[in-house]
Amino acid sequence: MSTTQPPRAARSKAFPFHILVFLAPAVIVYTVFMILPLIDSLRLSLYTTTADHAEVFNGLNNYITLVTDPQWSSAFQNAFWNNVKFFIIHMVVQNSVGLLLASLLVAGGRARSIYRTLIFSPTVLSVVIIGFIWNLILSPLWGIGQSLLKVIGLGFLYAPWLGRAETALTTLSLISVWQFIGIPMLLFYVALLGIPEELLEAARVDGANGWTVFWRIKFPLILPTVGIVGILTFVGNFNAFDLIYTVKGAQAGPQFATDIMGTFFYRTFFGAQLQLGNPTMGATVAGMMLLIILAGVIVYLFFWQRRVTTYDL
Repeated sequence: MSTTQPPRAARSKAFPFHILVFLAPAVIVYTVFMILPLIDSLRLSLYTTTADHAEVFNGLNNYITLVTDPQWSSAFQNAFWNNVKFFIIHMVVQNSVGLLLASLLVAGGRARSIYRTLIFSPTVLSVVIIGFIWNLILSPLWGIGQSLLKVIGLGFLYAPWLGRAETALTTLSLISVWQFIGIPMLLFYVALLGIPEELLEAARVDGANGWTVFWRIKFPLILPTVGIVGILTFVGNFNAFDLIYTVKGAQAGPQFATDIMGTFFYRTFFGAQLQLGNPTMGATVAGMMLLIILAGVIVYLFFWQRRVTTYDL
């Protein structure tokens, strides 16, 4: 008895057009509010504005001016190197402490869910609230920071950290670390939970102590997560703006000591106090931010991720 096969077109799986219906709103919103402004910003960075407010194509001259003209280069370099310091503090302090907290939570008891919630809770708070609260705490006039240090016998260490050019950026960086440390902690925590218990038990049977187990087994297995946390930290820090603006305003004082790429872009594009906004140069600063972030992502993809993949193989 012969059976007839259905046509090839009928046997092939139909394209799930219903998925497009669910994806379309998000794609449209993302395109309208992210992709199109990004493209137009890059376009604007290639133009200059004449006295009669006409746009004239200027090529890469705006970028050359930004890095060579003393009027722009000094402010740009100051913002860039401040951003590098901002990133290094987050990379070293935030991610290291986040990994330590994640390791302690994995080894913790019943209360670890409470600790996890308490550590992560500042992350969900508004940056405006965080900046306002810490500004009050560290204020030399009515802040409670000095009183708290005196209670524990460290009152002599108190200083107006947010008011000094040499300490303001570090202080704001540590405030940001305190707020966002829950993100790397949770990522490391999930990665550590995914390590098979059999590997750890075998290492303990062979006589390895906790330190050896962590560095010889756990840490190599979570290297992909370490890379992801690192690149997320890099992208987030070079896009940072809100905390600096909330605490120090667009001038990023004192004496531009806390000026980073985000505040430099805002001040250049929109202007601040007596400084008029320059949209074309502001778009150029945004273009430089994109190039810096893109360079960091390329380094991650072609060096770190490839190294980790080779290590796994």
